[in-house]
Amino acid sequence: MILKISLTALMLCLTTLLVPAVRASEADYQKAMKALSANDLPTALSSLEAAIAEDPDNLRYGNDYRQAIIRSKQFDRALDFFQKKVADNPKAANLHLNYGFAYVDKIPAAGSITQVILANNALSEFTRALELQPSWIAYYTRGESYLFWPKIFNRASAGVADLEKALEIQKSEPKRSYHVKTFIALGDGYWKTDQMHKARDIWQEGLKSFPENQQLQERLRLQGEELKRTIEIGFDPARRVDTDLKELWGN
Repeated sequence: MILKISLTALMLCLTTLLVPAVRASEADYQKAMKALSANDLPTALSSLEAAIAEDPDNLRYGNDYRQAIIRSKQFDRALDFFQKKVADNPKAANLHLNYGFAYVDKIPAAGSITQVILANNALSEFTRALELQPSWIAYYTRGESYLFWPKIFNRASAGVADLEKALEIQKSEPKRSYHVKTFIALGDGYWKTDQMHKARDIWQEGLKSFPENQQLQERLRLQGEELKRTIEIGFDPARRVDTDLKELWGN
């Protein structure tokens, strides 16, 4: 009887300790969302940083923080913040994922040499996220990232391997709108590795599941130099990559 009461008391103490922390992170997140609506970026950024500090592996908090950073153009602030947070929380997979995206977010604003360094740092964080928590988003992200590298670096084949794994994972899950990205990127990877028949086959497979997708339609319609221009424009480091993950929780 005494043991039962002690265990109950312990559970109540743990609940009391844990619940306020969760509530605090969500309160800071909601405060940030209100600030963003009012275009109050300083308050939004500080509140999002507080929310992430309280719940570092929250993918949504980190994602929305990065989108606010893009609006404010304070890329180094995000990189410094994530660097400190992953040092404190080295096993938080989603934190590493967002850290990698923070490097990607800065690439269009950097010079060509710095872009290579940023891209390599991003890959390191994506790899760490995969090691900690293999998932569709982690395989897709690292796979597509490899495709941005010039052919001389010979990384497209690694991208194809990751994207094939992402496709395997998504086939075991309920269909989501963002799954179309894998068909597009994997086809581009096959094209970059001179496997044109495979590229067209995977784009065609994707079109069966997503018949309205214009990117798939265009890739299947074009050939030669037109197809090359269409694919390569998507891997131009001067163009901002859409790293907003909101679609993951919008389906």
